[in-house]
Amino acid sequence: MKFFIDTANLDEIRAAAELGMLDGVTTNPSLIAKIAGDPGNFTYRDFKEHIARICEIVEGPVSAEVTCLDSREMIVEGEELADIHENVVIKCPLTIDGLKAIRHFSDHGIRTNATLVFSPNQALLAAKAGASFVSPFVGRLDDISTEGMALVEQIVHIYDNYGYATEVIVASVRHPQHVVESAMLGADIATIPFSVIRQLVNHPLTDLGLKKFMEDASVMKK
Repeated sequence: MKFFIDTANLDEIRAAAELGMLDGVTTNPSLIAKIAGDPGNFTYRDFKEHIARICEIVEGPVSAEVTCLDSREMIVEGEELADIHENVVIKCPLTIDGLKAIRHFSDHGIRTNATLVFSPNQALLAAKAGASFVSPFVGRLDDISTEGMALVEQIVHIYDNYGYATEVIVASVRHPQHVVESAMLGADIATIPFSVIRQLVNHPLTDLGLKKFMEDASVMKK
């Protein structure tokens, strides 16, 4: 399973890349707003330059989301974003217009990530439109008392039935168990906040064992 980091923070991306297991990055307008400080002073040019800086750090797909609702406008914006770097993937919402844009991009060799997916029907449509990736948001489903990982299981099963090449990105990951379940279900990718990436390393028995090792080692050095 591939690991993407779900952030627009350059320091977090660099720190994750230093682990040697970072395969890509996903961003969205909300994540961009976090690093922008005052979004009113963060221009579209700033946004494109920021995506370019991310592409310099990571050798893998970098999802950049369109910020309009009309398919024609999505196509214009998406083509501009795709010109930033060969690793840029155009992130489109799973709407009627989003599907039209995804089909256009697919027909023109531009990779896409269908986002804000909350049902197997939406995921099926994304694959049929030619999306390179589909992003089911498991955490947001959990938030409304729906089992988010059940959606991932359904999507993986449907794609396996028909041999769709669309890769499943488990998104809106909230905790390490989401990562474990993603791997057990055969999802292609989990896109993970930096805080959760750090949690993947931790285990209390590792801490206790290391403490004991260090205590014994200090005795031997005396």
